[in-house]
Amino acid sequence: MQASIDSVRVAGTPQGPVPVVVLAVDDEDDVVPIFIGFEEATSIARGLEAEDIGRPLTHDLLLDVMEELGSRIDRVVVNAIETREDGRGGTYIADLHVQTPRGDAVVDARPSDSLALAARTNAPIEVTEDVFEDGRDDSEKFEQLQDIRTVSGEL
Repeated sequence: MQASIDSVRVAGTPQGPVPVVVLAVDDEDDVVPIFIGFEEATSIARGLEAEDIGRPLTHDLLLDVMEELGSRIDRVVVNAIETREDGRGGTYIADLHVQTPRGDAVVDARPSDSLALAARTNAPIEVTEDVFEDGRDDSEKFEQLQDIRTVSGEL
């Protein structure tokens, strides 16, 4: 299923604020929210803005190295959710598909890192049907949350 980064927001939880990247899936009203860390959320938001901030941050550096080695991001696939033992929530799993001079490669990567790279390269994002069905949520829940850029101040 084709997806895109709809937004990067901050949800209030009993444990405090938690960033969430919201994936919109083509032809679906529901979204797939993935809760991530603040650093990763900020990096995704920066990538979406495509603004040069001078010296490269980690995701920018990785892309620079990949390009120097003749590689490029082909696509990101969010392909599984490992359910926690208590049955609530879980950890999302993603694969980063890379074209290299030696052929195509698939690299296991955190969804947050993969999405930060996709945001910088406009690489396609895919979500498997199982991930969509297991992770889907009502988009209206996330529309009211604060954008990460207003919480973090100036990126």
